[in-house]
Amino acid sequence: MKEWKKWIIIAGVFIAVFFIPFSNNRVINAIMEAFHMLQEYARQHVLLCLIPAFFIAGAIANFVSQGAVIKYFGAKANKFLSYSVASISGTILSVCSCTVLPIFAGIYQRGAGLGPAIAFLYSGPAINALAIILTARVLGFKLGLARAIGAVLFSIIIGLIMHFIFIKEEKEKTTNGEIVIPDEEKTRPLWQTSLYFLVMMLILIFLNWARDESMIVWSMIYKYKYFISAGFGIILIMMLIFWFKKGELKSWMISTKDFTLQIMPLLFIGVMIAGFFLGRPGHMGIIPEKYVSMLVGGNSLFSNFFASVSGAFMYFATLTEIPIIQGLIGNGMGNGPALALLLAGPALSLPNMLVIRSIIGLKKTIIYVLLVVILSTFAGWGYGNIFML
Repeated sequence: MKEWKKWIIIAGVFIAVFFIPFSNNRVINAIMEAFHMLQEYARQHVLLCLIPAFFIAGAIANFVSQGAVIKYFGAKANKFLSYSVASISGTILSVCSCTVLPIFAGIYQRGAGLGPAIAFLYSGPAINALAIILTARVLGFKLGLARAIGAVLFSIIIGLIMHFIFIKEEKEKTTNGEIVIPDEEKTRPLWQTSLYFLVMMLILIFLNWARDESMIVWSMIYKYKYFISAGFGIILIMMLIFWFKKGELKSWMISTKDFTLQIMPLLFIGVMIAGFFLGRPGHMGIIPEKYVSMLVGGNSLFSNFFASVSGAFMYFATLTEIPIIQGLIGNGMGNGPALALLLAGPALSLPNMLVIRSIIGLKKTIIYVLLVVILSTFAGWGYGNIFML
């Protein structure tokens, strides 16, 4: 870290400690909310979401051919294929805005083009199949359909815009040899590698299977999800014993450790900041929920913009956005701002932004966040005008 950055951090901490009124009840409550949210995050998401995702990211870095990533997601890949696959990935993964980050880092560092990688980054948490179904059931079919269509289109549009904005840089990476396809030895058949990744993905999916009592099959899977996950875990162990060498497993663990050290500290800091300012659902941070409700009524461009920005900085665990928006609608939130928040919120969060910056840099992160917010704003505004009640 550069020396001037250290001085800024020291000065910022000093000013905060000097001026923050720690005796004020609201401040005390907000500080406690920061730690409560961190605890909730650790209990509900680290073991079941992030750790499997880190192992998948480490596996991508070691066992996915760099040539294959560049072939299907690289700057010169078939655009229709790469964006189609990236845009629907969320229907399979069903992850939150933070769980998708290690996997995004894995494919980007293996040579995926910026556009398809960004499309994957947005679609992973945004196109959650159960979330879209529950949105339609709880908030209405029109809003659920609009969310599904908007999420798929956004992932493609945002990915393409990012690609064209940074196309010169992408071409330079290729021509300067920054992305080099090495001659790689095939240590095992493709079907074994594919099955290995499929089993890890299935473990991640079933560990995080959400409850829905209205769907019998879905409810049965939820009831036995840990047994199903354990079954796939046994299969994974057998694969590792019979298909992998000791040196490969060691490299996998090192890559997993590196991704964890890169991403986890920033996530924890971001979660605490989000908890301090916004609190958890039903619990107030330093910014009272009632002000958010007051500002997202009607269908003005401002109310849609405010909903998009609020959603972008809040942290939503998978599916929690639905009851939150249901409560906000009950307090006067317009249909347009509701869609804007649905499109911006699950895909972004303050912890998510901090990690993305560490992977692709500040400039790209700012443009990505702006694109999500702007597109969500206009989508919500348009939807609100079309279906104004």
